Amino acid sequence: MLARAERLHHEFFRLGAQSAQRPAWEPPVDVFETDGEVIVLVALPGVEPDKIQMTIDGNHLVVAGTRVIPAVLRQALIHRLELPQGRFERRIPLPSGRYSSMRPAKENGVLMVLLNKQSDYRG
Repeated sequence: MLARAERLHHEFFRLGAQSAQRPAWEPPVDVFETDGEVIVLVALPGVEPDKIQMTIDGNHLVVAGTRVIPAVLRQALIHRLELPQGRFERRIPLPSGRYSSMRPAKENGVLMVLLNKQSDYRG
């Protein structure tokens, strides 16, 4: 049964042309707003910063990327696998307004995106 589970795991997380296009999971987020900015926190433990893409699409912040099992663990016997692997994408609705800049920072497995509100916008 463990061999079957391991085989299914490897098939599920194999990166192919189709799976690279479709997200397999969505990370949890928190959104905060101050007078001057919107702060978005995205839980991404184990995701390398260079594997994360961020864009603003209309009134959404789109955070996408890939979490992969480290190479040293790819041949390991899996006893428990709760952290989702593969491609992720999260479309986060933003408060109405315009944003003049986007500053990402990653610390302790959390991506923090600071979106400065454009001062001349009159929502």
